[in-house]
Amino acid sequence: MATVQRQTSSSDSDPRYANVDERKRKRMLSNRESARRSRVRKQKQLEDLANETSALQKDNGLLSEKINIAAQRYIEMENDNNVLRAQAMELTDRLWSLNSVLHIVEEVSGFAVDIPEIPDPLMKPWHLPFPIEPIMASADMLVLME
Repeated sequence: MATVQRQTSSSDSDPRYANVDERKRKRMLSNRESARRSRVRKQKQLEDLANETSALQKDNGLLSEKINIAAQRYIEMENDNNVLRAQAMELTDRLWSLNSVLHIVEEVSGFAVDIPEIPDPLMKPWHLPFPIEPIMASADMLVLME
């Protein structure tokens, strides 16, 4: 039978090695504490990033909603502009007809009738038939409804 010899720890028999074992134990405890702090720091960073992601998603949702509202308002304004253009064309046609009647009345009656000239907005769109007035705007007009 083989006999098993058990070695005693060097720190048990030699006081020189006790100091080395103590340093090893302290380093091991220091490493554990450092690893714990690192885990805590990483967990906080993860929580901060999760909070930032949540806030950015909320902001993104609000911006998307504002964009949708602005797009809807743009479509409504474009439709209103189309109606106004059609009305302007119809009124221009009526004015042409009325001026034609005035020309006939002038020829038949012999009286001089002051017939205003009707500008054709389609022929010269850069010449506006009305005086240019400044458009008043405020910052409130630019803020989308929240």
